[in-house]
Amino acid sequence: MSAALQWMIIRNNSSFLLKGNKQTLSREPNNLKGRNSFRYNGLVHQKTIGVEPCADGKGVVLVTRKSTGWRKPVKAFTRTELKRGSRRSLNTIRKTIRNNRYRKDLKMSALRRASMILKSQRPVIIKKTSRKTNK
Repeated sequence: MSAALQWMIIRNNSSFLLKGNKQTLSREPNNLKGRNSFRYNGLVHQKTIGVEPCADGKGVVLVTRKSTGWRKPVKAFTRTELKRGSRRSLNTIRKTIRNNRYRKDLKMSALRRASMILKSQRPVIIKKTSRKTNK
């Protein structure tokens, strides 16, 4: 089936949908923004990109769907762990999208999601405040 036909079938009826508060969100894999829209849908397109946190909590995993054999779920996805620092990880995501001719319209969304995941994994540093006493 074409991507447009698949989208017409699943856009209102899917197990991943979250409806409420005048918005419809989606929790399917490889949906970078979590929106229920054709552009960000991770189920209907042949080439998709997803960014997830690593299982050990350090770094991100870049999930790409191969364009050949994309209907075979076991073999369709390639997972690459990026753990060599935030700047290097973001550059790897940029180069992967550009060189492998993945969807250019999802580049900034993927970079923002990876950046937020890496930012959330940084250790929290509590600043000590000096207390002033009135005498």
